[in-house]
Amino acid sequence: MQALEKTYTNDNWITLIIVFLLLLIFLLKIIDHKKLKGYAMVPFYKNFIDDELEKNISLFNGFQMIISLFSIITLSFVCYEISIYYSQNYEDDFFTFLIIFGVVLLYFFVKWMLEYLLSTLFAIRKNTRFFLVSKFSYLYFASFVLFVGIIIVQYSQLETTFLINSTIIIFFLRFILHFIYNKKLIFSKLFYFILYFCAFEIAPLLILFKLMF
Repeated sequence: MQALEKTYTNDNWITLIIVFLLLLIFLLKIIDHKKLKGYAMVPFYKNFIDDELEKNISLFNGFQMIISLFSIITLSFVCYEISIYYSQNYEDDFFTFLIIFGVVLLYFFVKWMLEYLLSTLFAIRKNTRFFLVSKFSYLYFASFVLFVGIIIVQYSQLETTFLINSTIIIFFLRFILHFIYNKKLIFSKLFYFILYFCAFEIAPLLILFKLMF
């Protein structure tokens, strides 16, 4: 794939999306500002995930649905920027973003539903709850950082490569932190973790990559 120079077109719709994401953050702050701060700073709050587990809060409540929507839109925009940068098959417009958003939304919906259903089916929800909650928490943290990166790239002289490099670093950090906090579970169930990682992390990403490129 050949990298393309960043071109400047009508980006009013991008501004509207950024404003909408800011509105979602504002709603999250109204609902629970402490939890919002916890997710935004989760690598620096070691006890935050434990506190969330003790509360036993459903992943389908209002706060979780809004923060999930925020993460999906943010990651969709990152995928959009990467697609425009590397591929000549995409037009730099809102319709292209909607297509990518739909693909990313479907990807996360199917992935989360399968994880939830399989953990329930095999009666391992208690054993995997910390693993799943920590994974969601670091995903939300990554989304907040990338949102800042999106704003910087859109309203500064920095190119898309800055956002691409930031995405790689953030998700590598997410993987490392997730591994560290779940090392006991991972090493005790290493075979199942490798199977899970291939089935729910690598394979879906390859499918998503094929759909986008």
